[in-house]
Amino acid sequence: MPPIHPNQRVAVLADSQNLYHTAHSLYSRNIDYTGLLDAAVHDRELVRAIAYVIRADSPAEEDFFDALRDIGFEAKIKEIKTFGDGSKKADWDVGISLDAVTLASHVDTLVLCSGDGDFSRLCSHLRHEGVRIEVFSFAESTAEELLDSADSFVDMSENPDRYLL
Repeated sequence: MPPIHPNQRVAVLADSQNLYHTAHSLYSRNIDYTGLLDAAVHDRELVRAIAYVIRADSPAEEDFFDALRDIGFEAKIKEIKTFGDGSKKADWDVGISLDAVTLASHVDTLVLCSGDGDFSRLCSHLRHEGVRIEVFSFAESTAEELLDSADSFVDMSENPDRYLL
């Protein structure tokens, strides 16, 4: 685990789609966002927690968004875009990156909850700017380049009962 100091200011950014698909693929379970947030903050000062979610027109999703807010996450919601050929797309990579860069001057540590290798350049940039980068994800689906660009890595697969419902 990383060096923890109670005065560290922390932001937690959760790539909910990445976490959801991995948790279901590996364990057929959902993410325990309370456990994830508690572990990510780890007795430090939480500046901001954001969960990036996709609206899929599922009946239970509004309850999920409300639950995230009750836990302490700000839920940023994106609609799925359907293209003329019927293909669909919705991802938060640019939004997560912009928020991370914006928050960088307000935090000491950024906890990225994702295994997506697309964030490796972002992590390298933020480290260069003096921000500590901690990645929380499942080792089985975490890109090597993301691991290489972070200061520390918490493998959620080592303790699935802490991070999964």
